[in-house]
Amino acid sequence: MSSKIFTPTNQIRLTNVAVVRMKKAGKRFEIACYRNKVVSWREKLEKDIDEVLQTHTVFLNVSKGQVAKKEDLVTAFGHDDHAEICKKILAEGELQISDKERQVHLESLKKEIATIVADKCLNSDTKRPYPISIIEKAIKETGYSLKPNRNAKQQALEVIKLLKDVLPIQRAQMRIRVVTPSGGKLIKNRLSQISVTESEEYDDDKITAVFLIDPGYFKELEELVRQESRGHGNLEILNIKEMTVGEEILE
Repeated sequence: MSSKIFTPTNQIRLTNVAVVRMKKAGKRFEIACYRNKVVSWREKLEKDIDEVLQTHTVFLNVSKGQVAKKEDLVTAFGHDDHAEICKKILAEGELQISDKERQVHLESLKKEIATIVADKCLNSDTKRPYPISIIEKAIKETGYSLKPNRNAKQQALEVIKLLKDVLPIQRAQMRIRVVTPSGGKLIKNRLSQISVTESEEYDDDKITAVFLIDPGYFKELEELVRQESRGHGNLEILNIKEMTVGEEILE
């Protein structure tokens, strides 16, 4: 008698798996990924999907090796292309990790967010950077709930807005030089609303000025200069960040 073990064709056995799960059309779909790769993919640090997925297969249950049926995929996603469905679940699904792994990840994420905030911001009273430990404590005071499936930079921008309720904090200013035709009233009016003027020089047909602005306004201002000057203006970054450390100004 043969001792060969029969394995159903709709079952695949995998080991050392990180599972990403999505519920859709009343069913739970799962994909099998390599550990530590899902977040890298979502943050666009990892480009090769084969380094993320253990198999381009959609499961109903990864741990049991139960592959999703064609009719279930069509009902939920409108097609049964496993590769495309894997990408959707990878982007939007919930990463399943153990409590210990989750805690380690959240601690690392909290530190990363606090580091980004400390790098981008300063004390609005002293114009000096905050220690990361102070930022971490302040984040806790805001009650902000970390989102393990979102990247740190996105969350840092959200946190900065909340921190204004518990700390005197502001974005480190960007120094820019704007050259516009002398009639550029819209540009000047907008700059007066969002910036601090450091210097202005007037020629017969143009204005050259240096301003400090919140980096969040840069794209808006860049577009305004382009449109209003009709190609005759120029916007130049002189330094990305200015803050006071001790008695010196960092530029």
